[in-house]
Amino acid sequence: MTTIQADRTVPIIRIAREFQATPGQLFRAHVDAELFKQWVGPDAMRTRIDHWDARSGGSFRYVSVAGDGAEYAFRGCFHEVRPDRIVQTFTYEGEPDGVALETLWFDDIGNGRSGLRTQSLVDSFEARDAWLKSGMETGVEDGYAKLERMLTDGTV
Repeated sequence: MTTIQADRTVPIIRIAREFQATPGQLFRAHVDAELFKQWVGPDAMRTRIDHWDARSGGSFRYVSVAGDGAEYAFRGCFHEVRPDRIVQTFTYEGEPDGVALETLWFDDIGNGRSGLRTQSLVDSFEARDAWLKSGMETGVEDGYAKLERMLTDGTV
């Protein structure tokens, strides 16, 4: 089960989910472009990677493509990439002034399970609330369900 929480005192969204996987598998699913594009986003969309350099100092750009051909592009910079944590910026190109600072943690919680925690800091409560109303929950839930299937079937 995925939890999505808005912080009451800071414009942050926190997401957490447990997986039957190692932290290394979760890390790989986030840094390998071929794996990432298979699971990220809503079921109704497919992902195209335009640029992917998942290393400290690298950058990315990917596009979510809807069934009707509409495209939604996202880009950012990887500030720090290491096996237990990724720190990156994240921007939806439809809102180019809205840059989030994201941190992802890959935690070993024992018994072959790992926790994925993310934190997205945006520049205002209004921006945070707009993210929460944008349908992001569907993309997160669908994406993590696809990731769970990939972990279970050995793709990752």
